[in-house]
Amino acid sequence: MTLPSLAGQADRLIRLGVHERAGIDAAGLRAWAADADGADDGALLAVHPDRVPASHLAPLLDRDGRPGFVVTDMADVDLFAPLDTVELPDTPFYVVTGLDRGDSMADWSPDEALPALAGEGRSPLLLSEGIQWVLQQPAVLERNHCFMTIGSRLRKANGALDARTPAVWISNGTGRDGRERRDAPKIGWCWAGNRHTWLGFASATGRTAASGAS
Repeated sequence: MTLPSLAGQADRLIRLGVHERAGIDAAGLRAWAADADGADDGALLAVHPDRVPASHLAPLLDRDGRPGFVVTDMADVDLFAPLDTVELPDTPFYVVTGLDRGDSMADWSPDEALPALAGEGRSPLLLSEGIQWVLQQPAVLERNHCFMTIGSRLRKANGALDARTPAVWISNGTGRDGRERRDAPKIGWCWAGNRHTWLGFASATGRTAASGAS
């Protein structure tokens, strides 16, 4: 599985209209991507979550003609924000490097995985980054090999973390999903203390600001 070039990723975002939602000039984005291409093979061009929320990105996903969706009991998906330990460049778009789906942590709980990733010098992916990874590289989302994005969490009014942790997986078309959504990319959540054999923990080694992006 290989990500497209940064120039190719920029073109896809532009075709989908993501740059307009983010307030990014198409010509400027293409120029930067062309200049940066090849700097780091396998890098992801990501739009800042403050510019384009997860609820807007999810429907852009597609798997065999079925668009992505957010589960009905996650209407507050856009309130899930980066953990304090996740530092994002203050630019509309940036580059994420060292992506890993985290298959080796399948059957771990989020509470177990987060300190382990930190110990390895890795940063958990944000939900928006995970969605964009699948948007650019659909093959990264496989049945029995899906992933959590525990870099995004919701804080309660008292400052404590909500126990839900977001994930990207494939719908079975059961329950409230509806049969028409079977095999569609699904944005859902799991409890922070629960384990799932089919969910890894997506992470990265770094995030870099896009030169000239403002």
